[in-house]
Amino acid sequence: MASTRSGVLCVGSIVVDLAKVIDAYPDQERLTLIRDVSVSTGGPALNLAVDLRRLGAVFPLELAGVVGDDEHGRLVRDACAALGIDTSALRTVPDVATSFTDAMVVRDGGTRTFFHHPGASALLSAQDVDVTGSRAKILHAGAPGLHPLMDAPGQGGGNGWASLLQAAQSVGMRTTMELVSLPDEEIRAVALPCLPNLDYLVINEIEAAALAGAQIGPGDVDGHPHWGALESIAMALVELGVSRLAAVHFPAGCVAAAPGGLLWRQGSVRLPRSAVRNATGAGDAFAGGVIYGLHEELPVVQCLRLGACVAAASLEGAATSDGVQPLAQCLALGETYGYRSTSEPVQGGI
Repeated sequence: MASTRSGVLCVGSIVVDLAKVIDAYPDQERLTLIRDVSVSTGGPALNLAVDLRRLGAVFPLELAGVVGDDEHGRLVRDACAALGIDTSALRTVPDVATSFTDAMVVRDGGTRTFFHHPGASALLSAQDVDVTGSRAKILHAGAPGLHPLMDAPGQGGGNGWASLLQAAQSVGMRTTMELVSLPDEEIRAVALPCLPNLDYLVINEIEAAALAGAQIGPGDVDGHPHWGALESIAMALVELGVSRLAAVHFPAGCVAAAPGGLLWRQGSVRLPRSAVRNATGAGDAFAGGVIYGLHEELPVVQCLRLGACVAAASLEGAATSDGVQPLAQCLALGETYGYRSTSEPVQGGI
C-alpha cells in the first residue's frame, strides 16, 4: 500500500527562530554584544518540510500544526507558500503568539543556547491531523515533549503521539519521529510509548541514550566516539520497538541499526571550523537528508551519507535552513572535505 503513496506529512512543532550571534555567553548579571540577528522558520516539523524542499524534493509536502494570528504566523505561511508546502492542515488561532525560539549562537564555533516560547504550537491536538485525508508516504512527528495535549498520557499507557503514529500506520503510511533534548525522564515519558508505532527514528546521541537507559560521555566533533557503544544504543532502540531503522547522529558522525542485527556507521563531513556559521537546525537537516533517502528507497548507507552532507551544508548557513542546498551541492561537500573516520580509537594510543 505504501508504494501507491508519495510525500511527507510533517506534524508538530512550528516555530520562528531568532538566531542572535554573540561574542560569548555571559555570566549572570553580565553583558555580551549581539553581533547579528536573523529571523527564520524553525521547529522540527516545519524544518523538515523546508529542508526537504530545499534539497530538491519534488514529492508533496504537507504541514500540520498551529500558529498564531500574528506577524510570525504570516511569515510561516508565506515561507511555505514560496516553497510549495501544503498548509491546508495548518490551524491559526487568535490572541496566542506563534511559537518562537531565541537561539544565542556563540560566534566562534557556533555553540548554542535556546530560550523557547511554546505559544500556539503547544495547542496542537489529535483533531489537527487527519491521516485519512493525506496520501503521504511518510508521517513525520516532530517533536514529542513540546505539545502538552499530545504528550499527555492516555489509556493503556500511550499518548496522543503514539495514537497518531498508530493511526498513520493503519492507513498505510510509514512513520518517523524526531525529539528535542529534554531531561532524560521527560524524553522517556513521551517517546517510549511511541517506539512500537515507528518505522524509523532519527535522533541525536543524547536523546537515544536517554531512551536506551545508557550513559555516554560528551562528544567532540574531532574526538573519538565509542562507535560500538553507540551502535549498541541504536540497536536498543530497535529492540524497544522501532521496526525498520533507528539512526543516531552526533558531531563525529552517525550510526544506524535495523532488525536482524544490521548495523551501519557514517562519519560526519570534515567541514573546516572556519566554515561553521550556525549549528541551529543541523540535527533537523541530518534527519531531512536521511528521510529524503528513505522516501526514495535508497540503501541505508546512502541515506546516512546524505544526512551527513545535508547537516554539513546546514552548518554553513546563518539561519536554521538557509544553508541547505540542492542534493548534489550537499553531497559535493563530502567529496571536497572528506568524512571523519568511523574506526574505534586504539586503547592506550596517542
